[in-house]
Amino acid sequence: MAEALDPIAHGGALSEAIARHGGEPGEWLDLSTGISPFTLPMPEIPATAWRRLPESAEASRVGDLAMRYYGGSVRPLAVPGTQAVIQLLPLLRPDAERVAIVSPTYGEYEQSFRRAGIQIERVATLDAAAPNRAPIVVLANPNNPDGRETVRDDVFGFIRSHRDRLVIIDEAFADLRQDLSMVGAAGMEPNLVVMRSFGKFFGLAGLRLGFVFAAPAILALLADRLGPWAVSGPALAIADHAFGRKDLVSELRDRIERAHRQTRSALNMANVRILGETPLFFCCDVGNGTKLREELAAHHVLVRSFDHTPEMIRIGLVPDELFAVRLRETLRLADARPK
Repeated sequence: MAEALDPIAHGGALSEAIARHGGEPGEWLDLSTGISPFTLPMPEIPATAWRRLPESAEASRVGDLAMRYYGGSVRPLAVPGTQAVIQLLPLLRPDAERVAIVSPTYGEYEQSFRRAGIQIERVATLDAAAPNRAPIVVLANPNNPDGRETVRDDVFGFIRSHRDRLVIIDEAFADLRQDLSMVGAAGMEPNLVVMRSFGKFFGLAGLRLGFVFAAPAILALLADRLGPWAVSGPALAIADHAFGRKDLVSELRDRIERAHRQTRSALNMANVRILGETPLFFCCDVGNGTKLREELAAHHVLVRSFDHTPEMIRIGLVPDELFAVRLRETLRLADARPK
């Protein structure tokens, strides 16, 4: 029987913050996630997408569009959010007794393997995973929550030097860092699995959509475990729309880059020490992350703190200059400088 584990706290728990600190949702500045503050304009979804089950031809079409959009060499599997796949990762190497996870990172990888009774070995870098010979290696690139990056040549070198090991790469935050992406090699390298999130860049996390690039046998196993119609018809219609509108994607990129600059400026002006970043969030040293999170929440600004790195908080992007000023002044009021 699978081990029952306590759930992991994640960002986005706005209702819990309101229960503790009051206010209405519209009064809060929620910067606790790495999700774009901007949402891709929605297409008109045909009624048939809601009324009937999605056909395999629709999923295949979106898979082909995703392959071109992400730069893959094989058609990926559309999945109901990459979190659903993380739950299935232990099945990809059922005889594995150990997994090396480049850490600290997103906690659900460890949770999934621990639940399957697999021993966890935390390593600081991909190179540090080489000596321990764990048959599975997990890397988030760029990493969540500290934005750490592993250059593509290093990933290639590791994969080709360790063909007996399954390398799983989560590229949830790589939409604006294509130079790091390994999707082009997935499917050609049989020991490589690459996951891509749709919702973070497109500001549609609630859609629950992602894509997995891997060898056909791995994709077949995941598809079998996820079952038929795993991705909804409306989700496929929205992805079809998004991948086909280069103009909207370009506009979204520009807005995210502008928001990134505004957020960085606010942090710098508040004398906050930035430890790392991705295009969608900043990781900052504030001395006592839990304390500052509560102080900011008292002013209805929500950020993310971490048990594994107590001095750190993660801050998402402000949507505009007005909110950048609010973030800056709230950080100054709380004195977010590391002590």
